[in-house]
Amino acid sequence: MKRIKDDIDRLTEKLLKQDPSFKVEMDKADQAWDIAFQLYDLREKMGLTQTELAKLVGTKQSNIARIESADYTGYTLKTLEKVTKALKARLEIKIVPCVPTLSVGT
Repeated sequence: MKRIKDDIDRLTEKLLKQDPSFKVEMDKADQAWDIAFQLYDLREKMGLTQTELAKLVGTKQSNIARIESADYTGYTLKTLEKVTKALKARLEIKIVPCVPTLSVGT
């Protein structure tokens, strides 16, 4: 398994060097995976099925499944807020600079 991870890491580095836009797509995928995993994890910890969560949110089970899919990025803030509220959590959005900023005088 470690060899596969090493191969993936090397391929990723190569793609990042060849195509800077690959990083943007990779970051999007990381964010989608992170959101999906957090929602899945919260739902599981609360002991809810996708169907039960869907009822709390007022949507269909298939929509919850889609949101929990790591390759889905079509959710809205309103949807994420409804789901997180039903999971007794809150949604935080953080904007982070892509490059380090210099302080004045340096």
